[in-house]
Amino acid sequence: MRVNEIRSLSQTELNEKIYSLKEELWNLRRKKAVGQLEHGEDVKRVRKDIARCLMVQRERELNIGGNNDGK
Repeated sequence: MRVNEIRSLSQTELNEKIYSLKEELWNLRRKKAVGQLEHGEDVKRVRKDIARCLMVQRERELNIGGNNDGK
């Protein structure tokens, strides 16, 4: 997911996205521990998506960054 796409989300949608990504990361880690994970790069992708979402959330808290018109 691109940062511009994340910035276009409302705060509620952003919180839901973070929650769903954390669930996905949990499931991927569980599969990795059991040995069922086929694509190891999925864990890295989800971690980076979570970081992007948290970055946009923090930008909104500090009123910096792009497109933070109170959403």
